[in-house]
Amino acid sequence: MSNFDQFDFHHASPLINEDTEFFPLMSPEDEEEMNNEQTPEILSILPLRNTVLFPGVVIPITVGRDKSIKLIKDAYKGDKIIGVVAQKDVNIEDPTFDELNKIGTVAIIVKMLQMPDGNTTVIIQGKNRFKLGEQTQTEPYLKASVEKFEEIRPKSDKEFKAMVSSVKELAMQIIQFSPNIPSEAAIAIKNIDSVPFLINFISSNMNASVAEKQLMLEVANLRERATMVLSHLSMELQMLELKNQIQSKVKVDLDKQQRDYFLNQQLKTIQEELGGNSPDMEVDDLRMKGRKKRWSKETDIHFNKELDKLARMNPAAADYSVQINYVEVLLDLPWGTFTKDNFDLKRAQKILDKDHYGLDKVKKRIIEYLAVLKLKHNMKAPILCLVGPPGVGKTSLGKSIAKALGRKYVRMALGGIRDEAEIRGHRKTYIGAMPGRVIQSLKKAGSSNPVFVLDEIDKVGNDFRGDPSSALLEVLDPEQNNAFADNFVELDYDLSSVMFIATANSLSSIQPALLDRMEIIEVNGYTIEEKVEIAKKHLLPKQKETHGLKAKDIALKPTIIEKIIEDYTRESGVRSLEKTLGSVVRSAATKIAMEEEYNTNFSYDDVQKALGAAYFDKDAYENNHVAGVVTGLAWTSVGGDILFIEASLSPGKGKMTLTGNLGDVMKESAVIALAYIRAHAEDLGIDFRIFDQWDLHIHVPAGATPKDGPSAGVTMLTALTSAFTQKQVKQNLAMTGEITLRGKVLPVGGIKEKILAAKRANIKEVILCKSNQKDILEIKADYIKDMDFHYVTDMLDVVKLALMPNKVKNALNIVYRDDKKPEPVS
Repeated sequence: MSNFDQFDFHHASPLINEDTEFFPLMSPEDEEEMNNEQTPEILSILPLRNTVLFPGVVIPITVGRDKSIKLIKDAYKGDKIIGVVAQKDVNIEDPTFDELNKIGTVAIIVKMLQMPDGNTTVIIQGKNRFKLGEQTQTEPYLKASVEKFEEIRPKSDKEFKAMVSSVKELAMQIIQFSPNIPSEAAIAIKNIDSVPFLINFISSNMNASVAEKQLMLEVANLRERATMVLSHLSMELQMLELKNQIQSKVKVDLDKQQRDYFLNQQLKTIQEELGGNSPDMEVDDLRMKGRKKRWSKETDIHFNKELDKLARMNPAAADYSVQINYVEVLLDLPWGTFTKDNFDLKRAQKILDKDHYGLDKVKKRIIEYLAVLKLKHNMKAPILCLVGPPGVGKTSLGKSIAKALGRKYVRMALGGIRDEAEIRGHRKTYIGAMPGRVIQSLKKAGSSNPVFVLDEIDKVGNDFRGDPSSALLEVLDPEQNNAFADNFVELDYDLSSVMFIATANSLSSIQPALLDRMEIIEVNGYTIEEKVEIAKKHLLPKQKETHGLKAKDIALKPTIIEKIIEDYTRESGVRSLEKTLGSVVRSAATKIAMEEEYNTNFSYDDVQKALGAAYFDKDAYENNHVAGVVTGLAWTSVGGDILFIEASLSPGKGKMTLTGNLGDVMKESAVIALAYIRAHAEDLGIDFRIFDQWDLHIHVPAGATPKDGPSAGVTMLTALTSAFTQKQVKQNLAMTGEITLRGKVLPVGGIKEKILAAKRANIKEVILCKSNQKDILEIKADYIKDMDFHYVTDMLDVVKLALMPNKVKNALNIVYRDDKKPEPVS
């Protein structure tokens, strides 16, 4: 019933005049008087386009056609009675007689008004219905003969009363549900006493088409018309209820959005008043920063897409902080930002020599890289892996390389990392997601070509969270890392200009595929002379500065430093030496703080007072005068070392016992050595009967320390031969090498560390495989000029070089029980 708002609900009686302002509702008496009025035989016909006039109902109409205006003016001057008929097609501007419906309503012109826009509006009230007869006039407007269309009134039974009551109730409900219908409509309906007028009033104002209303006008039986109205109202009420339900749901969402919008606007205003940035200003600021970035077109499109998403989000939403964090990470990354390399090779060489003493191989490789880069101006950065014992300066070497190149320096410790996401990052949809440590380090460096140190790459682990070393394959592959994919960033990042330097103590635990991608550079231990120089130039000045001492407060001569190295440290690097020097410097600092006099030029006695008795006895490294004891050379995680292998015989049945916490490979070396000696007893001058009548015991001292590896093979065989022949091993002699059953000597690793350990132990002669001669050539000739090296390929040569002539006959008082010779082997 949406038409209620178009009409005046105070309807006129037949007796109203044009000066009446408020129209009283039609009473039953007024209706009876109206029904008794005579219908004229000829009426001027006014076509209605958009509505249908019902008896008793007052409606305003706007007259726009020339014919209609002429008709209204003429009628208004006369008896004010006209015939109103709805046209069949509302789109026809000037309908003919045949294009009009045949049932219409006699109307009286209540009032005619001239509107400000020039249109004429008339208020008309319906009277009786009529049926068109024949057309009598076409100009200046239509006239036709009419006859009264009688209405059939039903008997007022209970069913009809109930129907009328339902119509009234439904109309009231529709008015209640529809916000567009004024409340006066409900008052009008309540006060209508006439049933026919009630039906006509509701029919006129209900939300129905012109055709539907015309159909109701043409129904003569009031009961049938009431049934049609009831059906239409019921359908309209259902539609309104459904519409209100939908609007209610939408209204809840809109109300919340409007509330949030209102609060956000207030928050924005408060932030602006306080001098802060509102969300819109923040997005604009981010967009301006993005325009200054030197990134690719694809990255720019992705960034602006994410920024648009941020602008659409509610700042109070949980995802807002995630989105703004992602956008800020993209901005913070150094896309296309590079530092300029310094190609002054002489300057780079000076910096490397100043910061690190020795390490010639590494320095040479860096200078080569700079030279090629200087000539080519574009080169994929190499992936260097520095391998060596702790404390030799692998990590600090990265800083020196960055300084020499003029690049930024970043370091990532890989020790103990077990989660692949540490390398590749998390998806940004995860709570607390962040980029991987590679991307974070680049953000921290602010450059796309830093020197990137991957520290302790051999300590990377793996578990149920993934394998980080496999994630590093893409990072450390020069052919792939130009498009490194981080899970958080979701964009390919170019790592090809980054100079990666990995450090490791051992290559054995590094994944083979990862090892294949790196250029291995061995950083071996320092000689005593090198350690002395490092202590003078770097360690001692650093400790003085750390402990607040001036250069003149303490002085250590090179001979004293060498004594400290020999008596208080046993390592390949200088980390332990630095700690020891720190103890010496602290003793001087204590004297100064307590205002006690002391000798600034420390003597060895002063060092002993500061450090206590010597930790390591150099005599322990020297050989002794017992047959069956041989000095071997070993490699440990802290560098090279010497070890002793002891063999002794006791009466028995040829049983062999191995002690000293030996590994499987080392035990196999002992078995191979004994088998070789039994097979070549005659060549070695050993009576075959000794193998069955004497038990053999092999021991390697420091039983709490696990030992393994094949390099003690020659030492084992020499010790057994010495025990069986009772010939002593030469003084100050050490050896290393693997053996076979045929008696061949094979090369082993860690030669430089082993030779340095031999030098520290005052070893003068070293026996090793001929294939290891190339490793000796890498050691400075000045350092090993007082050492003799014997290169062998056969075990018999080792025995000849190692054993001295037996000065004591039958030293073990060996007694053989029979002359049984060994049976030939078939």
